Amino acid sequence: MSNTNTIKKTAIIGLGNMGGAILSGVVSGGILPAEAIVGADKAEACRAKAEKLGVRAVPDVSVAVSDADLVILAVKPQSLEALMAEIGSVKKSAVIVSILAGKKISTLEGCFGKDAKIVRVMPNTPALVGVGMSGISGNGNVFDEELETVVGIFSSFGKTAVVDESLMDIVTGISGSGPAYVYMFIDALIKAGVKGGMDEAAAKLFAAQTVKGAAEMVLKSDVSPEQLKINVCSPGGTTIEAVKVLEEQGFEDIVVQAVKACADKSQLMGK
Repeated sequence: MSNTNTIKKTAIIGLGNMGGAILSGVVSGGILPAEAIVGADKAEACRAKAEKLGVRAVPDVSVAVSDADLVILAVKPQSLEALMAEIGSVKKSAVIVSILAGKKISTLEGCFGKDAKIVRVMPNTPALVGVGMSGISGNGNVFDEELETVVGIFSSFGKTAVVDESLMDIVTGISGSGPAYVYMFIDALIKAGVKGGMDEAAAKLFAAQTVKGAAEMVLKSDVSPEQLKINVCSPGGTTIEAVKVLEEQGFEDIVVQAVKACADKSQLMGK
């Protein structure tokens, strides 16, 4: 990615799960050189992990952002106010990337100025194992090549899609929080397996690998998930009996309601 040549210094604020995943992705993927990154976190353990990757890590946010061309905010949404109190001066030309759930671009412009280059990103926790999904949206001050750089960073640990900011709440409901719903489904499959006589380790393998395989088929097939479901359901067979129960219990409606509740909460957090 030649456009990263203009980035002489990147600051990653917050080196916890997501900040650590971003850091690991850009360093191991060769997106940005480790020596061009400064991380900031109050926790010594988080800084130590960053330093193992060859990155300078400091407890002081203002030191990290000083002269940075790219600033990635990877802290909890509720920490924004406290962060702004200690962030100090940020370069006018710096691109500010925020993964703060629910925090709108307009809110961030209120913090950094109307002329600030703001990119809002909603990643998810599978980024920790290199298979994340990130929705990305930039304001009108961000150049195409700058947005491309951000896409490259988040593509280093999964897939990305540039979306209109109006869709970010539903992105949060589907992919941002979606892993939790999938974990619940996998956990239910494991419990069913144990109840049916399997040991827990075997049930975990069968359940998780099945979900992983089904997801791969959806991604790699031109056939709709609905049709893929039909393909598994032989008339008079076993699968159709399970599907009937899920349909009768309102499985689809429950998921739709759950996503809506999450998206509504994301929207509320942005007010």
